[in-house]
Amino acid sequence: MNALVSAIASVLLFLSGSNAFQVSLPTSALNYRSQTTSTILFDTTSEVDDLLKNDYPVFYNLVMSKNTDLWKDLSNASTNPDVGGFTIFAPNDEAMEKLGKKKLDQLLDDRNRETAEKIASFHAVAEPVGAWDLITSGGIVTVGGVVDVGKSKVGGFFGFGGEEDGGVTVSGAKILQTKQVGTCQVHEMDNLISPNILWRYMDQLRIL
Repeated sequence: MNALVSAIASVLLFLSGSNAFQVSLPTSALNYRSQTTSTILFDTTSEVDDLLKNDYPVFYNLVMSKNTDLWKDLSNASTNPDVGGFTIFAPNDEAMEKLGKKKLDQLLDDRNRETAEKIASFHAVAEPVGAWDLITSGGIVTVGGVVDVGKSKVGGFFGFGGEEDGGVTVSGAKILQTKQVGTCQVHEMDNLISPNILWRYMDQLRIL
């Protein structure tokens, strides 16, 4: 009996020191990298969620975290054997900062949540789509709607001329790199890919 008690005590002592029982508290981040509402996610979806939080915090906090229904759809796509994953187009922090303070503040303002949710929907595809699949498509159907796909060019003048450099653009934004998480694809972008017209709907509920 004493041997059994000692064995159980040893197991409990081991588990108490393991990572599974350690909780790390989130630290406050600067500017727009603050905490946001959490969504319960499963399987690969939670790994993508963590990747966006860590690698693309401004985009995640101001755009992707706003749309909980979108994350539920992506989670369903991830666990659906007929689909098996999803795609995210994630502008990096530099791209987000280029939007300027006014637009960043508009995304932060909860009164613009509906518009932010719509912007988020244009940055997700409910199936895995690699860069090569994009380059041969001419267009892609995101959750928010259809966006154009093209080949990036170098040189030229005001968008005319130039030579293809082997890269891919989505709604004019260039894919800088692609990260694969399980069967899901995260394409790092140098800009948002949602239609610019959506910005017209910002601040519509603001009372001056």
